[in-house]
Amino acid sequence: MFRLSQFMHEIADPQPLGAARKPPGPVVIWNLIRRCNLMCKHCYSISGDTDFPGELNTDQVFETMSDLKDFGVPVLILSGGEPLLRPDIFEISGRAKDLGFYVGLSSNGTLVGNHNIKQIADIGYDYVGISLDGLRDTHDAFRRRVGGFDEALAGIRLCRDNGIKIGMRFTVTMDNAHELPAMLDLAETEQIDKFYLSHLVYAGRGNKNRGDDARRDMTCQVMDTLIERAWSDVKAGGNREFVTGNNDADGVYLLFWVRKHFPHLEDHIRAKLAQWGGNSSGVNIANIDNLGEVHPDTFWWHYPLGNVKKRRFSDIWPDTSDPIMAGLKQRPRKVGGRCGECTYFDVCGGNTRVRAFQLTGDPWAEDPACYLTDQQIGVSGMTERLEVTPFRGVKHAAAAQ
Repeated sequence: MFRLSQFMHEIADPQPLGAARKPPGPVVIWNLIRRCNLMCKHCYSISGDTDFPGELNTDQVFETMSDLKDFGVPVLILSGGEPLLRPDIFEISGRAKDLGFYVGLSSNGTLVGNHNIKQIADIGYDYVGISLDGLRDTHDAFRRRVGGFDEALAGIRLCRDNGIKIGMRFTVTMDNAHELPAMLDLAETEQIDKFYLSHLVYAGRGNKNRGDDARRDMTCQVMDTLIERAWSDVKAGGNREFVTGNNDADGVYLLFWVRKHFPHLEDHIRAKLAQWGGNSSGVNIANIDNLGEVHPDTFWWHYPLGNVKKRRFSDIWPDTSDPIMAGLKQRPRKVGGRCGECTYFDVCGGNTRVRAFQLTGDPWAEDPACYLTDQQIGVSGMTERLEVTPFRGVKHAAAAQ
C-alpha cells in the first residue's frame, strides 16, 4: 500500500530521515470465506453465492490466530468473499481484538444493515473498508447487482454514524476512471475517513477482464487527480487518508510531481520513498485463503506455499526453500526487463510480480502495468525482454481457484 497522504504531510512539514521501520511480522489479509452475494468483474477469488467445501472451522481459525500473534503479526484484515456471510464472523473478530490485533473488516457493504450494525460497532473494528467502483450505474454493473450501490452506500453511512472508521475502496479501470472526481466528491460529502484507490491486478476475474485495465494516459490522469485532491486536503488542514494499492509506480509518479512543484524537496522525498521501498508481497504482506492455504499476497491464489491445517504459518512464512518466496524476500529483487533497469527501482521495488507472472509465466519479468515511459524511468527503450515461458518453479493448487 502506498500511503499518499503520509508523503503529502511530509511535503508540508519535512521531518528528518529516521531509521527504517521494520514491522514485527506481516500484515495478514485473511479470506475467511469464499462465498459472496455478488459476482464482481474484478474478483481475485472468483467468489460466488455458493458454499465452498474445506474452509477452516472456528477452532482452526482460533488456533491459527494464536500462532499469528506469537509470530508477531500486527494486523489482520478479515475478508472474503463476503466475511459477513460467515456465521462466526463476530466471534472470530472478537477473539482477534482480545488478542490485540489491529483488526480490519473488508466488505462489499451490502450486508451492513440495522440488523447487525450494533454488533459491528461493538466489535471495535479499527477500520471497515467498503468498495464503491463508480457511481450508481457503473458500480452496479461492476458488481453485477442492481441496487448494490445504494446498499453499499447505506452500509458506509451506518458505519460512519456509529463511530466506525470507514474507508471507500475504488478499483480503477478504463470503464470507471472518468468517475474518480465524482467518487472523491462523494467521499468528502459523506465525511469518509479514507479513500483507497486500487489498480487492477490480473488475478481471478481480474485476469479474465484484464483488457479493461486503465491505459497509461488514463492512469496518469487518475494519479494527477488523486494527488491534487490529497494535497488540497493537507493544505486545508484536513486529516483524511488517501492511499493507493497494487501499482508501486505510484511512488515514482509522486516523485515526478514533487520535482515539478517542490524541486527543493525532491532529494528528501526520494529518500523517504526509497525507505518505503515499494512492493512488499511475501515480506510484509501475507494472505491466508478460505481453505487455509498461505500465499505471498491475495493475488497469488494459484500459488500455495503451505496450509495452516498441516503446518503453522510461523513455519511457512520464513521458509525460503520455495523459489518464489526466496525471490520475493531477496533485497534487491532480481527483476528483469524495464523494471530491472529502472532508475527508480529502489522506490518501486519492481512493482507487482503477479501481473508479470500472469502475462509471461515468469514472476521476475517486468510489470506490464507500469505506466511510466522509458524516458521517465531512464531506460533506453532497447531493453531485452525476457522470454515468455512458464516459470519452472510454479506450483498449482489442487483445486481450481
